[in-house]
Amino acid sequence: MPVQLLKIIKGKSETPLPSHLQKEDLKHLQEGFDHTNKCFQGIVILSYPLTKLGDGTNFFKVVLQDLDNSFSRINSINILIYGKMAEDCANVIHYGDTVVVAGFKLAKSPTARKDGRHGCHLEVSEEAGSAVYIYTVPRPTAASETASVSVAPKYVYTPLNRLKDGTIVNLYGVVKFFKPPYVSKGTDYCSVVTLVDPSNVKLTCTLFNGNPDSLPKIYKVGDIVRFHRIKIREYNGQMQGITSVGFASLTFDGTVGAPVVPRTSSKVYTFMDEEQKTIEELRVWAASSLSISGPAAKLSGVQPMLFFDLTCQLVGKAKVDGSSFLLKVWDGTKCPYPTWKVPVEARDLEGEKALLHQLRNLTVDILVYDNHVQLAKSLKIGSFLRIYSIHTKQASADNENVSHIEFHLHGGTCYGRGIGVLPESNPDVKELKAFLESVDLADSQNMESMSSVELDGTFNSVTDLESHLQKCQQLSVTVLTDHQHLKNTELKTILNSTAPQQYRIRAKLRTYKPQKLYQSIKLHCSKCNSLQEVPDGDDFDFILQGSAVTAPNPELHNTSWYDSVKWTTQDQKQRKIAIHFVKHDEMLQQPEDTLLMIEGGTLKELWKLTKRFKCVIPVRSTKDDLELLDLSAPFLLQGNIKYYGCKQCSTPKPIRSLSSIAAEQRPSWEPTEIAQVLGIELLQYVFIMKFTLVDGTGALNAYLFDYEKFFQIPASEILTNNFLQQKMQMTMNTLCPPGRKLDDLPWLECFIKSYNVRDAMKHQVYYQIFDTTVAEDVV
Repeated sequence: MPVQLLKIIKGKSETPLPSHLQKEDLKHLQEGFDHTNKCFQGIVILSYPLTKLGDGTNFFKVVLQDLDNSFSRINSINILIYGKMAEDCANVIHYGDTVVVAGFKLAKSPTARKDGRHGCHLEVSEEAGSAVYIYTVPRPTAASETASVSVAPKYVYTPLNRLKDGTIVNLYGVVKFFKPPYVSKGTDYCSVVTLVDPSNVKLTCTLFNGNPDSLPKIYKVGDIVRFHRIKIREYNGQMQGITSVGFASLTFDGTVGAPVVPRTSSKVYTFMDEEQKTIEELRVWAASSLSISGPAAKLSGVQPMLFFDLTCQLVGKAKVDGSSFLLKVWDGTKCPYPTWKVPVEARDLEGEKALLHQLRNLTVDILVYDNHVQLAKSLKIGSFLRIYSIHTKQASADNENVSHIEFHLHGGTCYGRGIGVLPESNPDVKELKAFLESVDLADSQNMESMSSVELDGTFNSVTDLESHLQKCQQLSVTVLTDHQHLKNTELKTILNSTAPQQYRIRAKLRTYKPQKLYQSIKLHCSKCNSLQEVPDGDDFDFILQGSAVTAPNPELHNTSWYDSVKWTTQDQKQRKIAIHFVKHDEMLQQPEDTLLMIEGGTLKELWKLTKRFKCVIPVRSTKDDLELLDLSAPFLLQGNIKYYGCKQCSTPKPIRSLSSIAAEQRPSWEPTEIAQVLGIELLQYVFIMKFTLVDGTGALNAYLFDYEKFFQIPASEILTNNFLQQKMQMTMNTLCPPGRKLDDLPWLECFIKSYNVRDAMKHQVYYQIFDTTVAEDVV
């Protein structure tokens, strides 16, 4: 039979392969060699729909990965199946199956440069005498929801200290930091995970998928993950992981002694007995080597001015305004402080009214902002949540002498902020459910009414509500994000101490520079540590005009990885313009997912294109390829942001280097990835400011060097966003109110570090603010 299904019994094939077949390695599949009586074995990582060619012949394409060479730069190959064999294979081959191909014809692959796979492909058909043997992965039956575990070829797992640029690998790691899935700037969801292992090397992975459930199901730091087919890239001297074709993950609880149960959205995966030992060894190593925090905080243990993670149950929710949303939650314990009840109309509050009333002294109101609102709206009442990096604030209501605690989940994803939905099978949820069932609700209803601050439930208008929220929010100035063990040090003591050291201070901001806040934005190169001014828009327009003198080269139009259109303007200058639209899988994508390159365009035309397309790269033609403009101009425009490269550290590569990203399963077109493949050292937008701080014992100048954490505003966006500029000005007016006496200025809690700067002439000590943030709701 040309197509045979084979079963594996106790790790061995029930039906052996023909004895004359010899397994061929991927690296030995080359043109000009005799492959008679040879076979190739691999695992299915991608398959395409069954189609018909122009002459009516059935055609089926699969991609096989050579597991024996999974750590190599090229470890997969295209298999092209024709005729009846194509139809037979399409009916039985699934992702994860092991497939053996024999009697194949080896031919040069026209897509190798684009898809990054083997330079040849294998052609098989019944007419050519080919044979396909399939070791199928058992599929779950309708009566069982248990994931299938199959015996499969042994995977090779690479330690983090042996990763190499450009390879696709399998690996294990312990989660040191993570961001729950969030909506990226494109259409996909993104999750960021930092892993460590016993080699003491750190790997940060940026993972994308259109379905958030397909991303790793990580619930806490210390979880253990297994990644299959993750792509490794080097950036700024550090290895990074990104999703590639066939990426798959399993997640395990990192607690020593916990059951080894994989968490995954896939119904089909492989998990060998020896891998359980790997999990247990990583658990023991992590417990003894990493400072992993204990269980998430309880409401009964929260303190003002801190950030914490909370495992809880959702009992109510409501829309507050356009950028914030209310979640009412409980964990069975009582907050020791009076808590703020967010004022909403009763008709807007979702949830069982009787239960909300019964739990009124045990629930707390969490106000979530910005990018978290969409997820918060979709949450089901009764679901169990883990909310990461909640900020507790101490404030007072109008005409109230009693302060209360507010709970906020600020916008953005810094410090892993986000919301995770926990399944009822999660051990923490089981423990929480058992505890909630044991709570005596009668006792909670006898508590004094002062346990919560009941603010007016109805406001005359949205403006009244916003005004009230703003007044409460302005009462807190800065928040410490780490190092809570440090005690306050007077500035006089710091000024008389040697550097380098770290301090926690309580001081007032007497003045700051620059007063014109837009002047605080600079461009920073992390490689050579240089700073430069952000170029003026007129300079960019001048460079574009100069590049338009060179006419587009028609020989560079309509390549295998982009389509081109060209025209001549009807004005007096008669500019020749060409736009090249990058394809994916030989097809043009939706505008919001498309990168395009433009020749001969004006600045005004480029900005128009950025409003419709994801990325725009200005280029010019040479004899052999398209190339970037002078690095005095931005090499990339995305949204309202211009991205620049460091002239000193960049080594620009031909534009065709972008084809490697276009060939990925889900091209993300992230600026860092684009910069890397083009040989550009990306300049980062940063805030550079000098704060003069005083505390009654002394005064010192501390520098703020920050990308977005301090102001909770990305430095890259502020120059083109009037709202963010106003927000930053309001923030500074709160930290350092103009016209106020020193005694009337608010206190700031900050971390600062001292460091030495020496040259041939002198030695100076400087101070820099770190791990301090202005809460997003200050203004």
